[in-house]
Parts: sequence; C-alpha cells; structure tokens
Amino acid sequence: MPQRIVIIGGGPAGYEAAVVAAELGAEVTIVSDEGLGGNCVLWDCVPSKALIVAAQARGQLSAAAEVGAVHESVAEGEVDFPRIGRWVLGLGAEQSVDIESRIAAAGVRRITGRGRISGDHRVTATDADGGVEELAADHVLVATGSRARVLPFFTPDRERILLGQDVYELPELPEHLVVVGSGATGAEFAHAFRRLGSEVTLVSSREHILPTEDPDAAEVIEDVFERRGMRILRRSRAVSCRREGDDVVVGLDRDEAEVVGSHVLFTVGQVPASADLGLERCGVEVNRWGGIDVDAVGRTSKPWVYAAGDVTNRLMLASVAAMQGRTAMWHALGEALQPIRWDAVAATIFTDPEVATVGLSPAEADEAGFRVRTARLDFRNNPRAKMIDALDGFVKVHAMVGSGTVVGGVVVSSRASELIQPLAIAVQHRMTVSQLAQAITVYPSMAGSVAEAARMLMAGDEPRR
Repeated sequence: MPQRIVIIGGGPAGYEAAVVAAELGAEVTIVSDEGLGGNCVLWDCVPSKALIVAAQARGQLSAAAEVGAVHESVAEGEVDFPRIGRWVLGLGAEQSVDIESRIAAAGVRRITGRGRISGDHRVTATDADGGVEELAADHVLVATGSRARVLPFFTPDRERILLGQDVYELPELPEHLVVVGSGATGAEFAHAFRRLGSEVTLVSSREHILPTEDPDAAEVIEDVFERRGMRILRRSRAVSCRREGDDVVVGLDRDEAEVVGSHVLFTVGQVPASADLGLERCGVEVNRWGGIDVDAVGRTSKPWVYAAGDVTNRLMLASVAAMQGRTAMWHALGEALQPIRWDAVAATIFTDPEVATVGLSPAEADEAGFRVRTARLDFRNNPRAKMIDALDGFVKVHAMVGSGTVVGGVVVSSRASELIQPLAIAVQHRMTVSQLAQAITVYPSMAGSVAEAARMLMAGDEPRR
C-alpha cells in the first residue's frame, strides 16, 4: 500500500513537496484555501517582480532617450498603472494554473479548503461550503507560509493604507508613496514606484537601508535611490498612521516628526501562519516567534509531522521553501538526501541594481572560527557594464585563507540574480578560487568580473575596489 501524504498549504514548499512525493509513489493530497503557488505566486514573488520589470522598462526608456535611441516624449509618457496591475496579477494567476496542471499530471489530489490536524495521523479538510472530509495520513507536511506583519497602530484599508498585496489594484499611480520598512520588500517596492514616476519617501528605522545585507551593497543602493530622487528618512521609526482626506500622515518617533503622502505602504516583515492548524492537538511545538521548529530534514517534535517554508521561520525565500518541502518528502519516503546547507543559500533583492548574496559573510566566517580574504571588483571598468549603463555595483568573493575555498560572495548589478549562480555553485561544492578563476568566460560579459575577482584571490593580490 502506498504511503499517504497530506500537505496543508499549496505554496512553493507544498506543491514542490507534492510533486516529489507523487514521483516516489506516494498517495498525495494537497489542502489549500487559495490557488496553488500561494501568496508567493499570486501576490508576492511573481507579481512584485513583474512590477519591477515594468518599472525597469520605464527606466530603460529614460536611458534610451538620453542617448537618442527614443524621443524624450516616449520616455516621459503617462503610466497606465491599472493596466500594469492587471498584467502582473494575470501573470501570477497564469503561473498558478500552470502549477495546478503540473500537480494534476503528477497524480496529486487537490482539495480547496482549510486543512487542520485533527488527531493522530489525521487531517480534517473543510471546504468553502462547509463540507468536511477526514483524511488519513502516514505523514503530514505543514506548509502554510506566512502573512504580512501588521503593527498595532495602523489598519490597512486597501485604498491608501496598504500592504504589499494591495498595491496592484490601485486605480492610479500613487502621487507620493511613503514606504515604511527598508528591508528587501520595502526597497523593492520603493524602487519600483520611483521608477514608474511616483514621489517616494522610504522610512528606515536603521542607519542604512537593507540592514541585513552587505554594508557596501546597501551603500550602493542608497546612492542610486537618492540620485533618482527618492527621499530616505534614516533612524526613523513609524509610530502612528492616520488618514486626513486624500492624504496619509505617518508619525515618526523623532522630534514628533510626521511625513505626509498620498499613500503609505507598510513592509515590516512576515509572520509564520501557524495558528489554527491543530498543532497543539498533536503536540507539535511552536516557538515564541510563531514558527514551527524543525530538524535538518524538516521533522517537527512529532516524527510523522513535517513542516517547510515560511511557517518554520527560517529564511523566508521561495527557493528555500521549495527545497525544504522536497527534503521533507525525500526523508519521509526513505530516499537518500543531503540536509539543506544553510551556509550555502543564495538570495536576491530585486532593486535596480539587484543585490545577490550567497554563503557566509566575513563576519559570519569569523564567528564560525575561520578567516577569509575578500576581493572586490567594481563594474565601472567592465565593458559590458558600460554598454548597458550598469556601472553601479561590484562583485565580491570571500575565500578561506590558506585553502582558497570559496565560502561566500556578493554581486550588486543588473541581473545579479543570474550572476550569483557561479558563486552559488562554488560555495555549494566547496570549490577553490583557482577552480572558479580558470573557467573561461565570455567577453564582453558581466560574468567576466566574477572570474576576475576570483583570479585576484588566486594570485594573492591585495583586495581592491
């Protein structure tokens, strides 16, 4: 008899786990109360990155006008924001349908509704009409994702006080958007709306935006943002929010200051969606942040219950969620596997330029007990960067002193999300700078600078900028 797998949640962790389990011969059921792909595909990763693509297209028109490739009137044309919104949401919906087709082809059963652990090896699925079905499960995977964090002093109204998923259905481009929160999501939305033509104020509670990223990378992005006319309020924490007619007033914690805009977007993090899942009924432990604690292969405190993705409160990335889901199913169904290496995860912030990182920073390497050398090479002398007007940014390679093993890297550039891949492979497979440097790269290309930075370390050059 095949193993029975019930997956609660249909985001990247859930649907990737379902495909893997079905391929291994399990009887798989997904219970999800929204389209497959979840928040990531429907409201977050796919639509937000598509919005950024539209914004960058606008920026490219401006750059083209500067060199005479298009007339200035083309670059300065009015933005049809509702049309952009329909397009980005349509892409998300289309991707969700593709995922539905994929899991159907794999033989996975889909139940639209809410899933809840109701007993030992049992899940109750309740559909939108109130219908209830009891599902027996040899293993359960909880993959319910996360939801936007809402602070006590503001209530989103989807008109002018917004969360990320609200922006796509605005009837017009905001005249002045105040973005509260300067992490990855805040920086991405701030960048997109500024490129589309909104006045943007970015409220950062820290000295620098992108506080968890490489400081040099954050410095580049801040410089680009301000050159493009964005206002950054540093060391400013939002403490209140109210509407006054067509304006929104955000109170700040310094000198009773306020910032007034036409709209405000709060991007102050995500919280695991772990409530009302019946976890306490079967003794699954939830930590004080609301995340479900798991071991290296995704098991919770109950061996037959696994968890993956944002609900575990680890790295909240779609790529990580998908790998957590696959890993959980490989383990549950007895396959050989390698636990996720948290020191080898690649991630990208899709500003312009993008910020991509992989592996350990020098500070993290020092905490782990070994020294690294770093080579930095700016793109300002790269011929391909000159051609595509992508001079802002750099590549960094971090390698262990002595062995030359690549342990991490940073790329700040146009298409950094692609350029980080050779460094990700090097970190994952513990390659040396010599192996990375000896690969022949295309000329002219941005990737050539990745190999050149590795050659700097291979040759023993002093790190330079």
